[in-house]
Amino acid sequence: MADVHSKETRSYNMSRIKGKNTKPEMMVREYLHGKGFRYRLHVKQLPGKPDIVLPKHRTIVMVHGCFWHGHEGCRLFVVPKTRTDWWMSKINRNKEVDQRNNQQLQELGWKVLTVYECELKKGKVEDTLSDLEKNIRSDN
Repeated sequence: MADVHSKETRSYNMSRIKGKNTKPEMMVREYLHGKGFRYRLHVKQLPGKPDIVLPKHRTIVMVHGCFWHGHEGCRLFVVPKTRTDWWMSKINRNKEVDQRNNQQLQELGWKVLTVYECELKKGKVEDTLSDLEKNIRSDN
């Protein structure tokens, strides 16, 4: 099956996808800041350059896009109909890297919390952010 876009259009669309300061990440950051949390962003010295680092709470918050991180069972994670093998290889690599980084961070004594973009949609966002706050403040 051919792509619905020309090669140039697809290339342009893909170039517009950001890895940092995404809307879901900004929502989480604004919420945490409003609740009095202070954090650092994309710390290069830590495995995977985590999205949000809360040193005082020894906690990392990763904000993942459902498609790029292969969020199982999520309506936002749809396997592409074109170049399926290539995309699945890429997404599976992302998941492996996520798992390895999380393990390394935990071995370094960090609590790692993950928020997926679908959890920040209307009807879920309040519960998601409230749960995130509770998890950060809890000692375990």
